[in-house]
Amino acid sequence: MAWSRPVGWILDHVVYRTTVTGKENVPTGGPVIFAGNHISFLDGPVMFGASPRPMHILVKQEMFKGFLGQVLTASGQLPVDRRGDRTALQRCKEVLDAGRCVGILPEGTRGSGAAADINGGVAWLALNSGAPVVPVAILGTRRGAEHLDSVPRPGRRFHVSFGNALTLARRAGESGRVSMDRAALEIRAALAGHVQDSIQLSGQPLPFADARQDLTAVAGTPADDH
Repeated sequence: MAWSRPVGWILDHVVYRTTVTGKENVPTGGPVIFAGNHISFLDGPVMFGASPRPMHILVKQEMFKGFLGQVLTASGQLPVDRRGDRTALQRCKEVLDAGRCVGILPEGTRGSGAAADINGGVAWLALNSGAPVVPVAILGTRRGAEHLDSVPRPGRRFHVSFGNALTLARRAGESGRVSMDRAALEIRAALAGHVQDSIQLSGQPLPFADARQDLTAVAGTPADDH
């Protein structure tokens, strides 16, 4: 997995021009869940390259084919079934229990990236692993009315910002479902707020919200694309 770190850096700083802020908010040791907003298929690799720590990112299992699949596997990325995949979440928990980091795009599908809604996978992981959640705002990987599958031209400016870590735990007398719902709401609020703060800081807006209609949403999965 070590070789993939320079590749991520080259993507962010040679192919594209990425400004990274908030690295000091990422815990320097122990497990971390990185939760990023999702506007482009480049979000996962860009988050990976910008992070001060290596991470295992959930990637839809359809991409684990041929040469690309070999690269994803060799770089430590984790396949997930978009129809719902408890096995993938359990694998992520094992990674976190070992003190490593996991990256998730909890909106599930590419859209406006405003984090108006997220799936429950990230909340389940946070509650069951005890790992802090770091919200990650990713801006510039798609702009305006660009198609969901568009590839940004080399040299475009991206902005990646790591927010304050959020630690969640079950409360006494609280049912599992109530805990999950509360954790998901807190993570969603933290991510949505951090995205808006990052927009103000960077001057980079989100793409048009109605672009989501070009992609069939898949509910209940930790991430749609790498």
